[in-house]
Order: sequence, then C-alpha cells, then structure tokens
Amino acid sequence: MVATPIIYLIRHGEKPPKLPNGEDADGLSAQGLERANALPQVFGKGSLYNIGHILAEHPKKDGNRSRPYDTVLPLSKNLGLTINDTIDRDDVDGAAKAAKVWTGPGNVLVCWEHGELAKIAEAIGVKNFAKDLNVEHPKKIKYPSDRFDIIWTVTKPYDEIVAVTSEGIKGLDDG
Repeated sequence: MVATPIIYLIRHGEKPPKLPNGEDADGLSAQGLERANALPQVFGKGSLYNIGHILAEHPKKDGNRSRPYDTVLPLSKNLGLTINDTIDRDDVDGAAKAAKVWTGPGNVLVCWEHGELAKIAEAIGVKNFAKDLNVEHPKKIKYPSDRFDIIWTVTKPYDEIVAVTSEGIKGLDDG
C-alpha cells in the first residue's frame, strides 16, 4: 500500500537584525538558533508528526538563503535524515513536487522562506484554509510575515490547509 503522507510547512527561524545598508544578514539570530535547537522536541523522534522527509531551500555558497537549512539541521540529526536541499528558493513547483511524490515512510516537513511558502502550498494544490479554521480570508494563502512559529498542515488530497498551529516553543511562542 502506498502511503499518503501529511505535508507540514514551516518558516525558517528568526533572522538577525538588518545590516547598516538595510539588507538582511545571513544566518539565524539567537532566537532562530533557539528555535532550530528546539525543533527536535516538536517534530523529533516519538512526536506525532512522524517526519520521514525534510525539504529546505537550497542555500547559496556565500551563506545567503541558509536559514531554512540551518533551522532544520538539528532536527535532521535527531531523526537521522538527510535534508533534501537541492531545490532553489524560487522553484515552488519543484518543492511542491518533491513533497507530493514522497511515499514514506513518514510525513514531509517543508522549511522555506515565508514569502514562498504560500506559493509552494498553492503549487501542492492548496486552494484555501479549511472552513472550520475561521481564518479571516480563507482563500488568501499567506504566511504571516511577523511569525516564525506557524505550522501549516496539508493532508491528501492536498487542496486545503487543514490546521494552523504553533510550534509552541517555550520562551519563543508563549506570549
């Protein structure tokens, strides 16, 4: 029997402050590192998420775009999984395909830049948030720019986000 994995989509951990020239600094802030190091308690061995495959956007050699990879690295070590980091940030169709073709064992965790997460969800087939979630604009798929803790849950037939939850990391997501 072919498995029908659940796809979980998360944003990378928190960023460091902007550089004096206004550009984003590479890597994770102290809070982002704290989040990354806490993800094994959320998604790791024995969790109900049962992660079997991790996708993160391809980091550039100069350190740019490394936040998603850096965010899930402690989790990948905890689970003994190799991160699929072969897909470019802007290749939302490639990310969606890689998530959908996974047949297990386990479920899929996608960690990406927040601006592309909605596009990946749409490329997977998501058209809206489930009605019972009481989202203000259920047909507008958008990851909040001010949040780093949101988990989107997408189940077969992959046409709606069925749950929006928090990673619930103590000290980061509790107030």
